[in-house]
Amino acid sequence: MKAAIRTVMLAAVAQTAALAAAPAQAQWAVFDASNYSQNVLQAARALQQINNQIQSLQNQATMLSNMARNLQHLDYSSLSQLTSALTRIDSLMAQVDGMSFNLSALEAQWPAQFPSSYATTVAPSDLVQQARGRWQDAMDAYHQTMRVQSQVVANVSDDRPLLDDLVTQSQGATGALQVSQAANQLIALSAKQQMQLQTLVAAQYRAEAEDQARKAQSEEAARVTAQRFLGSSTAYTP
Repeated sequence: MKAAIRTVMLAAVAQTAALAAAPAQAQWAVFDASNYSQNVLQAARALQQINNQIQSLQNQATMLSNMARNLQHLDYSSLSQLTSALTRIDSLMAQVDGMSFNLSALEAQWPAQFPSSYATTVAPSDLVQQARGRWQDAMDAYHQTMRVQSQVVANVSDDRPLLDDLVTQSQGATGALQVSQAANQLIALSAKQQMQLQTLVAAQYRAEAEDQARKAQSEEAARVTAQRFLGSSTAYTP
């Protein structure tokens, strides 16, 4: 564009010089070289302004195109897969036998399952029955822990193709919004895995704690039974 303007200006100057050097052949043929040069210069400036405006519009169009690309929504969501996996874990945790995970229910169950003392009238058969119940609860707790472990393993296996999809979506993102959304879903996947591991740890510790409490209670019941068997422990003297 600049080269074209320069060419126009040179041609105008050359034509002006040629006309100025030529002798006048008639009184009616009058040419104002100065005015003609000013018109050419004004036309060149106007052409330059138009060129600048075109370039500015092109830059604005490019900027708007980039903004539209950055605001483009990611047409992919893994939320349903993540929540369904956690729902399966929650369902297993709700299927608890014996001691409850609910704090209020646990406080109500504990005195009956693990009494701090035994009445003098308690029968040995009752002690045996209570010990049997505590053993069954401990076994159920371990069983539940293994079920949760199995479900976590299955969820981790299901996470592999989901992770591949999320990484593919992240690498193919065309704008800042898509990159951010893909990254958020990867973070959600990590959070989901941490949550299910925390649930597994809770189930494992619960089973171990219940088993330790069962053993301690069995020792106390055995002590009470032995004391009753021995009586006052006073040796017989004739």
